[in-house]
Amino acid sequence: MTENKNPFLKPYNTPHDTAPFHLIKIEHYEPALLEGMKEQNEEIDAIVNNPEAPTFQNTIVALEKSGALLDRVTTVFGNLMSAETSDEMQELAEKMMPVLSEHSNNISLNEKLFARIKAVYEQKDQLQLKGEDAQLLQKTYDGFVRSGANLTGEAKEKFRQLNTELSILTLRFSQNLLKETNNYELALTEKQLEGLPESSLESYAQTAKDKGKEGSIITLDAPSFVPFMKYCDDRSLRREVYMAYNTQCTHNNEYNNVDIIKQLVNIRMELAHLLGFSTFAEYKLKKRMAETSDAVYKLLNQLLDAYTPAALKEVAEVEALAREMEGNDFQLMPWDWAYYSEKLKNKKFNLNEEELRPYFELSQVEKGVFGLATRLYGITFKENKEIPVYHPDVKAYEVFDKDGSFLAVLYTDFHPRAGKRSGAWMTSYKEQWIENGVNSRPHVSVTMNFTKPSAGKPALLTFSEVNTFLHEFGHALHGMFANTTYSTMSGTSVYWDFVELPSQIMENFATEKEFLNTFARHYQTGEPIPAELIQKIVDASNFNVAYACLRQVSFGLLDMAWYTRRETFDGDVRAYEKEAWKKAQVLPGVEDTCMSVQFSHIMAGGYSAGYYSYKWAEVLDADAFSLFKEKGIFNQEVAASFRENILSKGGTEHPMTLYKRFRGQEPSIHALLKRNGIIN
Repeated sequence: MTENKNPFLKPYNTPHDTAPFHLIKIEHYEPALLEGMKEQNEEIDAIVNNPEAPTFQNTIVALEKSGALLDRVTTVFGNLMSAETSDEMQELAEKMMPVLSEHSNNISLNEKLFARIKAVYEQKDQLQLKGEDAQLLQKTYDGFVRSGANLTGEAKEKFRQLNTELSILTLRFSQNLLKETNNYELALTEKQLEGLPESSLESYAQTAKDKGKEGSIITLDAPSFVPFMKYCDDRSLRREVYMAYNTQCTHNNEYNNVDIIKQLVNIRMELAHLLGFSTFAEYKLKKRMAETSDAVYKLLNQLLDAYTPAALKEVAEVEALAREMEGNDFQLMPWDWAYYSEKLKNKKFNLNEEELRPYFELSQVEKGVFGLATRLYGITFKENKEIPVYHPDVKAYEVFDKDGSFLAVLYTDFHPRAGKRSGAWMTSYKEQWIENGVNSRPHVSVTMNFTKPSAGKPALLTFSEVNTFLHEFGHALHGMFANTTYSTMSGTSVYWDFVELPSQIMENFATEKEFLNTFARHYQTGEPIPAELIQKIVDASNFNVAYACLRQVSFGLLDMAWYTRRETFDGDVRAYEKEAWKKAQVLPGVEDTCMSVQFSHIMAGGYSAGYYSYKWAEVLDADAFSLFKEKGIFNQEVAASFRENILSKGGTEHPMTLYKRFRGQEPSIHALLKRNGIIN
């Protein structure tokens, strides 16, 4: 492989220096990763061997700027591992993950480098650094300490070894789940499809066609699984599909994650112990708004107390309807919940999600979401087909600020495919930073798994998919508005329980009439969504809200149970899970199911000891959005303040400081309880 043929090792020569996806081949990654590590090692050696005394510039800033090549390669490789993977990429990841982990450990455990960082840190009072500089020094020092820099001898070697094991296990966990999801398909007869709406029938027929088969096929991808559970009349079939989904990675095959979970939670606990923390949660929460596991449990218990009575009423109401339809001895099971809930929603509000789909054609929703950003912040979006993309489904947009200056690149990737993991996420291909007066702008991506177009029909979204779009786009705004000096504090590089505020605040617009009226048009007739349909959406917005809250609380409790452990776990994973979240369960438990083995957020993602963040941020977003409600949902002054005080600041200040600057007060749970109709 000659250097001049590897696109990573030469200037990109693309619009805005975007990744040259059209040139990148699988064989380019390994040499570029190795070259990136070599280059960063040389940069670290230059810092360590600098004969001058350690200063903020020659040590802290020099370290911040090191590893640019490695970062550009790992960013593309890591993102495509989620969005457009292959067996070859996964094999390469298995090979390179320990090498990359070792490289990272070599930096964070480099005694001479840490000695220089410590020397600068010990002068911090005399240096009188301000703002971002002070924050960068603190973050760098804390980062090294939290990565084992103060450890010595055997403890340091143990830390290094555990980190490497962790990187391999998280990768394996994710790969196993992706393969289990991809391996499942169920061919259905016409009779088995009874109750399913036309949009699902078209989708299942399209899936079969894509697989080169006849008839209809469902998979465990969300756009396939979710409507099936909601509409399929055949209860035994719903149970079968529910069990397939909820027993992924528990089977006696190579994709079983049970032992991997035990290793993951034990390694994380051991790492925390090595660093002097009693639990992994204590270690993680030191750098969170919540700060302690007591604060997390306080929030989860407050929510349990406030929402449990309402959740039990909701379940009783759904069960009553099911018994009315099926007989008095009917017991509501988890595979019945979505089906009878949908029937009840339809009965109470005369609202069927399928009624809404024709008004949520994807390109119109996109216009609506982009238009909302234009109305709030004055930014505009223009597709640029000259910007390379990694798959034909992906579009690339240039985003311009209200003064016409270039703000960011935004990639959109909307539909499921075999090489893409499930779920929805925002990520960056390049962070923002400022150097020598030049503001280098970010490249941001939103990736989702929305209902695909089918024969003769465009992609028509469900209301929950519109919500998901708004959520991920909120993260994208956080990335695109970044305006900080250092890339490691830019955009979404904030405390984990603050990162969901910009995304969740956007979801509030989904039930606002003024917003829906800007874009919701029937895809065939062009008629605007009827006022009565919007009213139904608003009226139904709190339908089963307490059940949904307890579901999130249950995940938070499960997460905390795994990561507040003080002793090695070698028990029964299923039994432990059932005990951990039982306070928040309002439906009967089902033997053999297991959430933990497919709970990527807390096992392989960044949410270990952090899943509570969704509810924490929901308290913030309800409180923050109440200001928009008070001043007008399109109020540009409130939006400008949110941009200035929250979205542009990244991790340059403590989130509570930023929040209070925007809101003028600390958040309370009151606004959330009010929004959800729990209190008046």
